[in-house]
Amino acid sequence: MVAYLSKSDASEGFHQIIDFLNGSSIKYALTVNPNIYESCIKQFWTTVAVKKVNDIIRLQALVDKKKVVVTEATNREALRLDDAKGVECLPNEEIFAELARIGYEKPSTKLT
Repeated sequence: MVAYLSKSDASEGFHQIIDFLNGSSIKYALTVNPNIYESCIKQFWTTVAVKKVNDIIRLQALVDKKKVVVTEATNREALRLDDAKGVECLPNEEIFAELARIGYEKPSTKLT
């Protein structure tokens, strides 16, 4: 499944979310559309084994007689996720500045 992160009349009301996703570290993971053959997927899942080496959990499988190793690090690299250290907590000022940049208006706190 691929996400299309462009604005249109059909996405009206969701433009702030689209702006956020376009600026986020997961944009590539949402929009990449690789060719993955069904036969490779079947080979992977019929031969996969979970291994733990040096406290790193990995999936090992044979695809077309080649050893395939999948780890969290290889997934992060393949999907271009640059947040290996995790998400840091941002100060409120920075959060509200970003929200303002993408057009978010703070709701009124006045009682009418």
